[in-house]
Parts: sequence; structure tokens; C-alpha cells
Amino acid sequence: MKFKYNILLLTFLILTFLTICSYPQQMKSKIKDKMMKEQITKAVCVIQPTKGHKAHGLIIFSKVENGIKVVANIHGLKSGKHGFHIHEYGDCSAVDGTSAGGHFNPENINHGGPMDNVRHVGDLGNIIADVYGNVEFEFIDSSLNFGGQHSIIGRAVIIHEGEDDLHTQPTGAAGPRAGCGVIGIAKQ
Repeated sequence: MKFKYNILLLTFLILTFLTICSYPQQMKSKIKDKMMKEQITKAVCVIQPTKGHKAHGLIIFSKVENGIKVVANIHGLKSGKHGFHIHEYGDCSAVDGTSAGGHFNPENINHGGPMDNVRHVGDLGNIIADVYGNVEFEFIDSSLNFGGQHSIIGRAVIIHEGEDDLHTQPTGAAGPRAGCGVIGIAKQ
């Protein structure tokens, strides 16, 4: 009987010890996540052309009161509208940009335009290149974030060859990828 009591006591002590030891690790992880979310205020994305295209430029993402402000300066596009999306993976290693995966869609909902209530987080609509192939634009998107489920850090921006029609599922029929860049944390 005393042997069973000792085994139970030993088991209880081991489980208590393991619980106490794991708690600081869990807290450390939660604190780190919170700090990262609060500290990141700016991100940058350098767009490089995919094979056969000339799209290149710079996109700055800045935390503002009501979302993320997106400021871009893109060159080397054909005149007209081009789909502009955040894709799920920060991988531009494939020559055609397909390694970036599909549109960033953490909620697994339908494609739409940037003003639609139902849309992928990565659905940012179209950019319009002038006759020289240049685009300068600025907007604020309340769906984007630097932390949590909607974090854009480490994901890719894709600029498509064609226009996003804002309704064709699952991607808006914007055609091949003309440029790709990974969103990284910028020096503050």
C-alpha cells in the first residue's frame, strides 16, 4: 500500500514540476507575439520582375490608426490595370512567381475587390500604370495587419500582367505574375 502511495506522490510531483517548467515558456511566447505586434510599425517590399517581364519597384507598408497604409512606386508595367495582391507565401523563387502560392486568404472566403465586405485579405484590387508603365499610389487597408491571423509580414506581393476583374473565383482572372516581392520588417 505504501508503494502505491509513493508512486502516486511521485507522479503528482513530476506532473507539477513539468507544468511549472512549461508555464514560463508559454508566457514567453505570448509576450514575444504581443511585442512583435506592437513594435512593428513599418514593412517594405521590393518588387522584382518575373521571367519575361520588367515590373520593379518599392512598396512601403506603415501602421496607421485605422489599418495599414500602402505607398507604392512601381515601374516597367504595360499601360493599364494590373491585379495587385498579397499572396500566402513569401517565396519568389519560381521564375514565374508561382512559388508565392495563392492569394492570402486566412479566412478561406471568396475573392473580391478591396471595398467588398467579402474578400481575401490579400485582395487589394488593381493598380493603374500610365503610358510609361509607371504607377504611384497610396491607400489605407483596414484588413491588413503586422501581427495575428492577418499578418502580412513574410508574405509576397504579386503584381499581375492583367486586370483583376474583382469577381472571378478564385483569383480575379488577372493572368500571369509580372512582379514579385517579399514583405519584410523595415528599419523603424
